[in-house]
Amino acid sequence: MDSKARRTIIVERLRHEGEATIAEMAADYGTSEMTIRRDLELLELEGLARRVRGGAISIQARGFEPPVLQRSAEQAEAKRRIGAAAAAALRPNETIILDVGSTAHQLARAIPDDLAITALTSSLLIATELATKPLVRTIVTGGVVRQGEMSLVGARAVDSFVDLHCDAVFLGVAGISVEAGLTEYNLDDAEVKRAAIASGRRRIVLADASKIGRVALVSVAPANVIDVLITNAAPSNETIQRLRELDVEVIHVEPVEEESP
Repeated sequence: MDSKARRTIIVERLRHEGEATIAEMAADYGTSEMTIRRDLELLELEGLARRVRGGAISIQARGFEPPVLQRSAEQAEAKRRIGAAAAAALRPNETIILDVGSTAHQLARAIPDDLAITALTSSLLIATELATKPLVRTIVTGGVVRQGEMSLVGARAVDSFVDLHCDAVFLGVAGISVEAGLTEYNLDDAEVKRAAIASGRRRIVLADASKIGRVALVSVAPANVIDVLITNAAPSNETIQRLRELDVEVIHVEPVEEESP
């Protein structure tokens, strides 16, 4: 592993775990503690990590949420494939809840033009996408617009789910762990997600590999509420294996194979 690849992995590890020790990283990456210290010095200079005694912590707080359009560029191909797999599971005349977020947006884009469904969403971006689908009946919740996320939150958004019994809810999350369950960056969005979960017969979570094992600011629901997880995370991932033990069905989306030159 070259130094650039190792530093990339360290940044991603800190994003997932929040912190790591120099000794752990040296053992895991098969290098010396001095090399890890040099890596951390460079990452701190680049503003990607913060050194502490014996290790480093992430500079990204659990409550920090990049804007949705910025997140769309991260893991873009994985999100597209996850969205396509979710769209393939839709059935004619279903009523679904389509959550906010960049992966849910990919699901909306993948809905076939000849599929007739009813979709309820609290995302203005997703509602705009659904409006291009000739046979989709789109319902938008009320609420207050969150800048950057373009989601609708607040009491009116939560109340939109009262007395609804939808066939499925497709959820995007900031993180999934067995201990913390489904987690989100924002308190207001978390309230809307809880209301959506309560109104869906099947709970289908859309999460790329970077979300697996991550814990964000606020817990939305325990991990055992998930019926299906669609992800590109490896089957050998420890969190994935533990979710299977909770009877979560995991659908793996294979990564794209690079073509030979």
